[in-house]
Order: sequence, then structure tokens, then C-alpha cells
Amino acid sequence: MGRGRFIAFEGGEGCGKSTQARLLAERLGAVLTREPGGTAIGARVRDIVLAADDNGLVDRAEALLMAADRAQHVAEVVEPALAAGRDVVTDRYLGSSVAYQGYGRGLPVDEVRNLSLWATHGLQPDVVVLLVVDPAEARARIGGARDRLEKAGDDFHSLVADGFGSLAAADPQRWVIVDGGGTVAEVEARVRDVVAARLP
Repeated sequence: MGRGRFIAFEGGEGCGKSTQARLLAERLGAVLTREPGGTAIGARVRDIVLAADDNGLVDRAEALLMAADRAQHVAEVVEPALAAGRDVVTDRYLGSSVAYQGYGRGLPVDEVRNLSLWATHGLQPDVVVLLVVDPAEARARIGGARDRLEKAGDDFHSLVADGFGSLAAADPQRWVIVDGGGTVAEVEARVRDVVAARLP
């Protein structure tokens, strides 16, 4: 049996990637996972990073915790599944660290990227699906209850969105941008088409 295929969904808050990752994983019979929190250790990291209120976590510590979560995630979930021939679909991966902690928090982008590459032995997705939605629609989807990243402010999220756009532009072989607006079924059809084109 050959190696499985690795697909990551990226995007800002409220873009619909969790829903679309689940739908794609169901269709492919793939392992569905997420970051942060795809492992028992990762769930504890998630509680710290995505606390409901500001817990004083400094930016570099946030970046290190995300990389630690990713190291555990790849070792425990992603790599064993791929090696066993299973496809893996993850809700967030390395691109989120670069966009959020690099572009968003203003940490050195290359250092944030290299930290995650070291944490994962250089494992990159075969395809990264970047879902893009209008900021007003995204805010409406999030609703009232927000974690510390969702509450970081419009300027922060604008920087994150620019970061995702830069990552997609710099690596068009791996990244594909999908319009996340409209109904779940409409977005699912777009995702299905682009993934089928990239991973026949």
C-alpha cells in the first residue's frame, strides 16, 4: 500500500474550514484531525492558547506551544496514518502558525516557519486549501462566544489574512485558494473540484 495523502485546510476565523475538512474527510474516508488539539497533549495546549480570556501568554510562547502541539500531532496521528496508507485531512497546520504568529503577531516569519518544520521533520501537506470569506460574513459566523485569538481585533485578523494570501502566492503548487462564501454545499463542491484536480 502506498503512502497516504495529506491535505490541510487553512483560513481565518469563521471561514468554514472545520466544516469543509470534516466533509472532505468523510468523502475520502480519511483521518480527520485538527490543530491545536489533535492529541491528548495537544488538547491541553489548546486550552492554554485558545483560552476564553487573556491569560498573559506572550507571543513567542504562543508560537512555541503551537509548534509543540504540531510535533506531537505529527508523531502521534499524522505520520502513522500516512505511513499506513491512510489519507489525512487536518483543520489547520503549519500555515496557521506562519499567518497567526508570524504575520499576525509580528514575529519573524522565517523563524516561525522553520520552528514548525523542525517540529515535524519537515512534513508538508500535499495540498493546502485556503478558504477565503468576506470579513463581515466571517464575523457573523463566529457569533458571540470568542476565544483569545478570535478576540484579537480586526487589525490582527487583517494581517493574518494578508499572511495567508502571501503564503498561497509563494507556493501555488501546494496552495489553492477557494471562495468560502455561500452555502456549505456550494463551498463543498468547490473544494471537491480543486482537490480532485490536485490529487487525482
